[in-house]
Amino acid sequence: MTTSPLPNLPRPPAHIQPYVDVLGVDDAIRFLLAFGGAELYLTTTPKGRSRLAQMFGLEKASALAAAAEHSPRRVPTAKPWIAQVWSAQGLSVNEIARTLHVSDVSVRGWIKRGVESSIEVHLNDRQMRLF
Repeated sequence: MTTSPLPNLPRPPAHIQPYVDVLGVDDAIRFLLAFGGAELYLTTTPKGRSRLAQMFGLEKASALAAAAEHSPRRVPTAKPWIAQVWSAQGLSVNEIARTLHVSDVSVRGWIKRGVESSIEVHLNDRQMRLF
């Protein structure tokens, strides 16, 4: 079980974090691309017949069900985060756009917002906490 992504990669949003914790960054992206946008029934006792169990194994399928217990049934697409990760890994904007089936304009916007939010997080780290 992977607990955190590589330091140079953008942090996953909170609704994606359970998937990244169990599967790691690369497998979480593979999972989101395969199942994102649709409802998915997750069971803590998979039998091995599901596409999820076939792709990731029984152990990870079970762990994923336990980790995503309080998540909505519909799996998020997380395209902005995926674009930011792939950009950090060196993929071109056009390659990301083709793979995610979106425009290059969307990808550039997602990457730009990701960079801006990481700068904002860094600036907020210098401010004292109120509580």
